[in-house]
Amino acid sequence: MSRIHEALKKAQQERTSNSLGNIMEDSAETHGSNGAVQTTEAPEITISHEMAAASETKSESRSLEFDELLSRCARPKWNIDPNLMVFSTTDPFAVGAEQFRTLRSRLYRIRENQPLRKVLIASAAPAEGKTFVAANLAQSFVRQRGCRVLLIDGDLRSPRLHSLLGAPSNPGVADYLQGEVKLTEIIQKSQNDDFFFIPAGNHVTHPAELISNGRFKELLDSLAPMFDWVIVDSPPILPVSDGSVLAGICDGVLLVVRAGATPSEAAQRACHELKGSQLIGVVLNTVEQDAGSYGYGHYGQPTSNASHK
Repeated sequence: MSRIHEALKKAQQERTSNSLGNIMEDSAETHGSNGAVQTTEAPEITISHEMAAASETKSESRSLEFDELLSRCARPKWNIDPNLMVFSTTDPFAVGAEQFRTLRSRLYRIRENQPLRKVLIASAAPAEGKTFVAANLAQSFVRQRGCRVLLIDGDLRSPRLHSLLGAPSNPGVADYLQGEVKLTEIIQKSQNDDFFFIPAGNHVTHPAELISNGRFKELLDSLAPMFDWVIVDSPPILPVSDGSVLAGICDGVLLVVRAGATPSEAAQRACHELKGSQLIGVVLNTVEQDAGSYGYGHYGQPTSNASHK
């Protein structure tokens, strides 16, 4: 028994000695050879306001939940343009409404075969009706009970979605991408349904760089799970690179072509630019048809050819 006691005592002494040795070693590293305490000055780190805001908004987007978004987003009164929004009346058979319902149904069928939640609405050139299609397609989804839809104006060069909705134009995407505002500050909600909108925001001189900096993808990735559909209006594909970048971070692309106006060569070039993206179909806009074929009248109507590819 005494031998066991002596062995335990010896082990305790060795542990104490080792601990003291470690302490002395740490102390030697902290002090110089003359015994004076040496201090290492930490490098100066400068964090700009933009970097701090970007870090804050990135952290916010990771932790944001729908209930929090719902309680914090803006709820301005929209003055929807009845001449451009086909669902702005109570008439279920309003001119053009059925065509958007058909397009909506085809997108649901595509989603049965592939992931499809974030849809980019693009065109080869300006003035082909992509903004008109984006706004009305979003509204067609909202008409379904319980369907949450987010409409985003990704055209930082010539934004128009806010005009169709009669909504405030800022703050918006550009302000968020520059780290000037939080994510919840740029989201607007309709007064009557689950229709949410993010405008393009204030004018910027470097839209291509903002679109490509990775924060737009973070925005989509953080918000998309909260919604049934996310519809993004894109700049034209051919004149600028923004649309191709946005196409790469969305699940699918609908290309809007203006009947009798878009050159076939331009449409083919746009399709080629989108080759690496999920081009899911083409919407033919401003088709002149007789009244028995659901004509749009002055604004024409989109005829969709959306299919799984």
